Amino acid sequence: MKSKQVRIVIIISVLVLALVGFYAYLSGKSRDRTTEQKMTALELVLSRDLVNDYPPTPKEVMKYYGDIQKCLYGGEATEDQVDDLGMKLRDLYDAELLAQNELGTNLILLRQEVKDYQENSRRLTNFITAASTNVDYYSVDGYSFARMVCVMNINENGVSTSQRMVYLLRKEESSKRWKIYGWDLESNVDLDGDGIPEGEQANRSAQ
Repeated sequence: MKSKQVRIVIIISVLVLALVGFYAYLSGKSRDRTTEQKMTALELVLSRDLVNDYPPTPKEVMKYYGDIQKCLYGGEATEDQVDDLGMKLRDLYDAELLAQNELGTNLILLRQEVKDYQENSRRLTNFITAASTNVDYYSVDGYSFARMVCVMNINENGVSTSQRMVYLLRKEESSKRWKIYGWDLESNVDLDGDGIPEGEQANRSAQ
């Protein structure tokens, strides 16, 4: 009788330990998820490693670009954070665009523009990328280009407006990565034509 009782106690103890271990495992998973959820949008954007995790398609490039824009113009980014976000933007730019925007000047202009947004209660509330099926692909002079329309929603003192922007991306020959080549207001771009629209050639200021 005592032997049977001992076996029962052992079995119960094993089950209790198993349940405790399983609960600890679930708690650990829950803490991991909570930590991820507590990361701000800005922290998530800045934590992306663009060397090993570069967006694979033009749409994904613009989605990440939009996330950066929302962090810059949608909140209370500090000057240091603006600089860090500006460097992330430059990682998305085509070599020709970078050559036309010297690093120091680029960051100074970016800080000024973000400060202007903050001082005038202006916020970028959303950045909407085109669907993959609405990306135009074509080639010019041996280069592959992708063009799409994105919509920026801006709120200033309670008044909301929208801007439709056309972005042009070019694929790097060496890395095969899509890089932002230029942009302009949709109203300035001939979307029915081939080649590089005049407006997109002109608007190469990268702040």
